[in-house]
Amino acid sequence: MSIQSLNKATLVGLTEEKASILDALQTLGVMHVIPLVAPQKSQVKLEHQVSPEQLHGVLHYLLNSKQKRKQVVSERHFDLLEVTDKVDQNRSLRLKLVERHDFLRKRIKDLKPWGSFILPEEGELYGRRLWFYLVPNYKMKEVEKAELPWQRVHQDNRYSYITVISETEPPLNAMPVTRTHTGAIPLEQLQRELEDIEVELETVEAEREALTRWIYLLQRSIAGTEDDAQLAEVSDQTLDRDEIFAIQGWVAEDSIASLQRFADQQSMVLQLEVPKPDELPPTLLQNPTSVAGGEEVVNFFQMPGYRSWDPSRVVFFSFVSFFALIMSDAGYSLLLAAILLFYWRDMGRSETGLRLRAMGAALAVAGFIWGVLVGSYFGAQAPFAWLQGFKLMDLNDFDSMMLLSISVGAVHLILANLMMAWVRRDSSRRYAALGWAGSVTVALWGWVVGFEVLHWLLLTACLSLVLLFSSEKSEWSVSRFFDGVLALAGITKIFGDVLSYLRLFALGLASASLAMTFNQLAVDVAAALPAIGLLFKVLILLVGHLLNFVLTVISGVIHGLRLNLIEFYNWSLADEGYAFQPFAKREVSPWIT
Repeated sequence: MSIQSLNKATLVGLTEEKASILDALQTLGVMHVIPLVAPQKSQVKLEHQVSPEQLHGVLHYLLNSKQKRKQVVSERHFDLLEVTDKVDQNRSLRLKLVERHDFLRKRIKDLKPWGSFILPEEGELYGRRLWFYLVPNYKMKEVEKAELPWQRVHQDNRYSYITVISETEPPLNAMPVTRTHTGAIPLEQLQRELEDIEVELETVEAEREALTRWIYLLQRSIAGTEDDAQLAEVSDQTLDRDEIFAIQGWVAEDSIASLQRFADQQSMVLQLEVPKPDELPPTLLQNPTSVAGGEEVVNFFQMPGYRSWDPSRVVFFSFVSFFALIMSDAGYSLLLAAILLFYWRDMGRSETGLRLRAMGAALAVAGFIWGVLVGSYFGAQAPFAWLQGFKLMDLNDFDSMMLLSISVGAVHLILANLMMAWVRRDSSRRYAALGWAGSVTVALWGWVVGFEVLHWLLLTACLSLVLLFSSEKSEWSVSRFFDGVLALAGITKIFGDVLSYLRLFALGLASASLAMTFNQLAVDVAAALPAIGLLFKVLILLVGHLLNFVLTVISGVIHGLRLNLIEFYNWSLADEGYAFQPFAKREVSPWIT
């Protein structure tokens, strides 16, 4: 199991050295702090009076720049206040220019059909004004019925250009279309202004690109501000008594030695305790990077309790297997591998990226192997004769694929209940979990070979365990019996959960069938149109397989996770925990563009 064992550590030191001790402890970064006093709201002194919210906004604006400069890692020429002010001014100016740019483009688009003209001065029409309407020709009958003075100034094959003269704007229902907003500025002047704004926008974008050289130092400033806020929060959670103070927290067993050295260096007293049965420590997962992608999924969905078990590795391998069964095509798996290789270096810049990269590689390899076993290459047969020899299964063999899907689901839920039995190893309720695992095993066995008397007897024995040991009550009573009867209602649930795994077969068959359909459609079009048919064939293959690939990947991710996080979790995890949050300084890695 990869849930780290924790100890409760209590450090006692001198109050006069509290600030330096907490800063050093934050640098060490091995303790999940337990508040010893009620949390208080503290005011953190901000560097140069720049708030974290402002820093996040500035950083987000620079990160969205299309082009970025080489990062500056030295603070010799970095002034946080000056940089943030420049970015804010640039952002405000760009926003105004973009708004005016969009307005001008819309006004020019509306005005362009009418050409460039200058409206009469106020009073030249004796208080009346001109209103313009672009009316489709088929709606001109409605215009003719309007009780307004109007004139058609131009007509093309689609529209009639109607001008209405009136003191006030005509009602909305007076004309069959809404009026065109032309404004009082001539078209040529609007076009000149648009050109000037586009030039100014290019200048602003260039300034924005130049400011991107400070991204790393801004990230470090944000990390420093957040570290100061966390330090102030922890400082308020210590227990202070005259000349000494105490700080308490959870620490992993493999970090105890470093914490002991820290205590010796700071001349502090360190006391260690194992968690009591009524205490619920945080959960600290630790998995090798090669399979830690499952840990990312677990952290996102539900953190297991400290005394539970870590499903990360099971989720990793089962998700990879489910994804491969849903994809069921070696060609699509190679395409997935090519996309992964394209982003390989970028994904290696963070711990999360490394984990997801390893999972992506496993998905591509597993999908390719399964695609070879079912003999599907972009919905076609193997391109080489020797590859055809590796085909062991046929996706169109419904009986075999259904048996495989049901067996995979049954094994998955059997494993889930066995792990639940291990979690409840100190309780009699472990027999109920073993009863469910045995029931699924016997039911699968009977379904494959045909039910006989032995199967029914074993199934009855397994369900008896569920009936007798599902209650949390330790003493035998009528209420405990009724708890067991209610637990037996889970028969329908576990039966439905096993059948849910048929989606593996259904989605895999749908993906393969759609790929073959696109292939056949492309061949038919090429045969029907000898000349241009080749072009259409290529387009159908590219668009069709790209669409099918996207749908297959989405289905594999959604349904692969669903089977793990709903069906599997429901039978394997008894409680939910909370993540281990170390009191540590945030790290920022420089990057070069």
